[in-house]
Amino acid sequence: MAQSLLIISRQAPWSGPGAREALDIVLAGGAFDLPIGLLFLDDGVFQLAPGQQAAAVQQKDLSANLQALSLFGVEQVFACGASVAERGLDPAALNLDEVQVLAPAELGALIDRFDQVITL
Repeated sequence: MAQSLLIISRQAPWSGPGAREALDIVLAGGAFDLPIGLLFLDDGVFQLAPGQQAAAVQQKDLSANLQALSLFGVEQVFACGASVAERGLDPAALNLDEVQVLAPAELGALIDRFDQVITL
């Protein structure tokens, strides 16, 4: 059986290639039917903010990649509730309907559920 993989995305969508690379890994894993999850943590939760204008900072919009997660069979998508709150985001208005907002105390148990963890 394939080992499960959790990708932790900690970078804002406009701060460098890390956000896009995390999404690319998750989409590739989903395409190969790997048991895969995605956790948005710290500034990574900004990827879920609605109404982003990526062109204003000469970046590509990642929202289409986020919407494709379910098409690739990626159903385990999480966000740290504390990170969401600290950055003034409304959990009900996040750009992805399937995201499960977790309390900080739940993050350790989430990470323990996966065989491999990659942080970008």
